[in-house]
Amino acid sequence: MAHRDNDLLRCSFCGKSQHEVRKLIAGPTVYICNECVEVCLDIIAEDRAQESRARRPVLPKPSEIKEFLDQYVIGQEEAKKKLAVAVYNHYRRIDYHAARGRNDVELQKSNILLIGPTGTGKTLLAQTLARQLQVPFTIVDATSLTEAGYVGEDVESILVGLLQAADWDPERAAYGIVY
Repeated sequence: MAHRDNDLLRCSFCGKSQHEVRKLIAGPTVYICNECVEVCLDIIAEDRAQESRARRPVLPKPSEIKEFLDQYVIGQEEAKKKLAVAVYNHYRRIDYHAARGRNDVELQKSNILLIGPTGTGKTLLAQTLARQLQVPFTIVDATSLTEAGYVGEDVESILVGLLQAADWDPERAAYGIVY
């Protein structure tokens, strides 16, 4: 119920008067101030972050990643080993920084470049990794990208593709694979 003291409106949650806050939003029978709205938004954001962390599967060890790749990709033993270790280290680095909320220790970031003739399994390796790690996956043709996007696609289209693969969840897209 809204608090009213001689036409002085008060927040129904914290009790502050309309003069003590920047904005007071009226509902049918209650009022809420901008400060309480911000607290509510923080609570919802933290809840979503916890849900996102809970949805994130446990990172498999490099040997488990390689075993999974072995089930789908024939040959390319050296590539599978190196890819398993590189992917494991990459996601460990992300999880390390996310868990601490700060960057006090620098862990080396690495990118992966798969090179080889057509039909050697590069795309299959990347797709299989994404499937095992349960992360979004998008394929981008680098030759169609242009700096300004006048003729081809611009770099932002990569992010749109990744967001689309992540069902428009930016938290999930942050863990995705761009191939």
